[in-house]
Amino acid sequence: MNFAAPRKPRMAQDRAIVPMINVVFLLLVFFLMTASLTPAPPLAIKAPMADAARSDPQPDTLYIGADGTLAFGDARGDAALATLAAARPRGPLPIMADAAYPAADLARLLPRLAQIGITDIRLITVQP
Repeated sequence: MNFAAPRKPRMAQDRAIVPMINVVFLLLVFFLMTASLTPAPPLAIKAPMADAARSDPQPDTLYIGADGTLAFGDARGDAALATLAAARPRGPLPIMADAAYPAADLARLLPRLAQIGITDIRLITVQP
């Protein structure tokens, strides 16, 4: 005689985990869609503060260090402007300049940007 308890069918146990797997995948997709995946800035920059809507740097951002060093992609200095001219970004060019970078120097950079065809820029700031 067999006095062991009857075994439950295995299929009932397998079906109970499927909804939990679905929820996990839905959460994974939600977090991937809402995450902001931006590359680290190539220069150590302290962005200026302003009472404006927050905007994150994009891959085609021109970075300007406190000492005036330009960075675009992997290029630095005047090579950054040449790379920028070759890339021809669409729409306004986002510029992330260090808070210590003088505004007069930024104004002197604008004609150089106009020479390569960039006439619309957006300065990236942070909220206080």
